Amino acid sequence: MAGLGAQLQALGAQVRVCAPPDQEFAELLERAGVPLAPAFSSVREWVGEALKRQAAEPPERKGETIATHAARIVASQYAAICAAAQDCDAIVAAGLFPSTAAARSVAERMGIGYVYAAYCPLFLPSSHQRPYEYPGHPLPADVSDNKQLWEFDIQAKNALFGAGINHLRASVGLPPVDNVRDHVLTERPWLASDPTLCPWPPTSLREVVQTGAWILPDERPLPDALLAFLDAGAPPVYVGFGSMPMQGLKESARVVIEAIRAQGHRVLLSQGWAELALSDDRADCFVVGEVNQQALFRRVAVVVHHGGAGTTTTAARAGTPQVVVPQIADQPYWAGRVADLGIGVAHAGPSPSMESFSAAVDTVLSRGVRARASAVAGMIRIDGAEVAAKLLVDAFGQGQRRG
Repeated sequence: MAGLGAQLQALGAQVRVCAPPDQEFAELLERAGVPLAPAFSSVREWVGEALKRQAAEPPERKGETIATHAARIVASQYAAICAAAQDCDAIVAAGLFPSTAAARSVAERMGIGYVYAAYCPLFLPSSHQRPYEYPGHPLPADVSDNKQLWEFDIQAKNALFGAGINHLRASVGLPPVDNVRDHVLTERPWLASDPTLCPWPPTSLREVVQTGAWILPDERPLPDALLAFLDAGAPPVYVGFGSMPMQGLKESARVVIEAIRAQGHRVLLSQGWAELALSDDRADCFVVGEVNQQALFRRVAVVVHHGGAGTTTTAARAGTPQVVVPQIADQPYWAGRVADLGIGVAHAGPSPSMESFSAAVDTVLSRGVRARASAVAGMIRIDGAEVAAKLLVDAFGQGQRRG
């Protein structure tokens, strides 16, 4: 969103981004020169609480819990987005389904434009793929036809999100909707991801506009201490799990570091939201916080990560082999794409062992994987945010208001 906002401003549009008020997001938007309108809650705190609740809930109640908290998000986000969208011509919505549902209702209530954007094709209806499976609503085991499964997806989303969305809509004078998924996604959603990393085959289920990934160029220099570590030896293996706050990742990181060291490689550990740390002060490891990954990933031997859309795209642009250890949501999809493209390895499961991770590192350090990663890097588009910004200005830029 920061990348899109910067490109819109370059075209003369006024922009306001409604996003969680976490410090790193505020700093990111400030660096992009894009104003922040705070959303309802810190996403870092919310995700941590949600994961704890999920772990404590029995499987049969997970769907009910999601529905309860989704209703709270819809109502809270509606209020935040209403405030942010004053005097705007259009809203571009991406992220959690309840948040985008709130944005859709705000746009409808204000009579302004609305675009739904996904960062991963996994969540868009297609005859070429199965829908995402929600807790409490497993896909029917006896159905293999993807079109039928996407019909089931409508039922699942109605069950999880319909009551909260329609309660909110009734409270603000909007009519109920009987298919919340298609209401929120619209008939022509955008796909803000790179077509090389995740091509979108044509399908009768949805007309999708693939803009390419929205990337904000990062010109920040790497810290002097980090540069000194990089210059002191062979390129290290980067290990980071980004915005995943699960405490189990600390044990996974310990196993990964031991496996990397056992093979004679140096380690660059990113703290991330799990607040990873080293257990010793040996010189072959270095810990880093928030950093310019666009610059850093070009200087490491391997990028080990959780499989977020942004990290996957940044590592692919750098031409650096990847080991993806997926945890939740769309991360298994990105791990699969990395493996399918031959630019890295998808680890089987979220908790690596010494044996499984050592085998993954052996594979990605092969000459063939590095050559393939370098070749694919040249195919990654960097103009996705510019493409999207021009589409928005063409569609909604006749007024003098914000988007």
